[in-house]
Amino acid sequence: MNTSATTGVTEPLLTFQIITDTHVTADPEHEYNQNLGRALQDLALHAQGSSGIMHIGDITNNGFPEEYEEVQRILEQHQASLPQIRYTLGNHDVGLGHWESRLAMYTSRMGMPGPYHDHWIGGYHFIFLGTEEGLQTFCNLSDGQLQWLDRKLGERAPDKPEANSYLQPHTEQASLPDQPVFLFLHQPLKDTVAGSLESQEWYGVTQDQELRTILSRHPQTLLFTGHTHWELEVGNTMYPGNGQTATMFNAASVAYLWTDADEHKNGSQGYYIEVYADKVLVRGRDFTTGTWIEAAQYEVAYPVSALR
Repeated sequence: MNTSATTGVTEPLLTFQIITDTHVTADPEHEYNQNLGRALQDLALHAQGSSGIMHIGDITNNGFPEEYEEVQRILEQHQASLPQIRYTLGNHDVGLGHWESRLAMYTSRMGMPGPYHDHWIGGYHFIFLGTEEGLQTFCNLSDGQLQWLDRKLGERAPDKPEANSYLQPHTEQASLPDQPVFLFLHQPLKDTVAGSLESQEWYGVTQDQELRTILSRHPQTLLFTGHTHWELEVGNTMYPGNGQTATMFNAASVAYLWTDADEHKNGSQGYYIEVYADKVLVRGRDFTTGTWIEAAQYEVAYPVSALR
């Protein structure tokens, strides 16, 4: 597995983008709101032919109705030039109020079927996990969700190029270790990607070990997480799976960034993803300057193989 992206002449089979932690407030002039608009403008200009934008949670800052109204206002300004956006549930969306009402607001306003869901896009599997309890920082994944995930990670593509399912009956299917599966969860596993060290206190999966066990059975998985806001320039943005578990990426934040010095930093970042037959390129993007982040260009080769 190489840790620097290479540019070839072959066109990618699929492209998509990743943003997270937009933290939209009720104030249209707030920096976070302005940063989301700037990021969407960058995506509208540079994501032609994209199969979608994947948002990894903390859409709003508090889960308030007026914040969702601001999200919709900002989206409407760019919607005609953007691919479909699919969402992950973040702790700021549901962890600061009554669980059922906050979840209902998230699903109704953002058009998602529930805390977790999956989609087949262009023959590739996209799976979104989410908390089933309104915790302030952690996520809580039920046994049902974890069993569902284990099944989904082993599915083959259906006949149709795009299919969505949520808690649908499982039919036995073989996994595809030579093809990536894209998995999204707001909180990272402990001691993996940037910001997730136990001392930093920004990891946050209650079922940490249970999720690790599942991922060890599906090392073709690419897991993208948010929550920490850690800037993409740091050294442990990617956690290599080495054929033993999922390869994991911290996706930074659109609203603001955090540094290894444990300090707030103004900025807005995300990813552009290119999928090829034998690799996935993960390209860090600075939405503030409209430039590529040279330190955050990664290549994950397929099929995956364990290091000896």
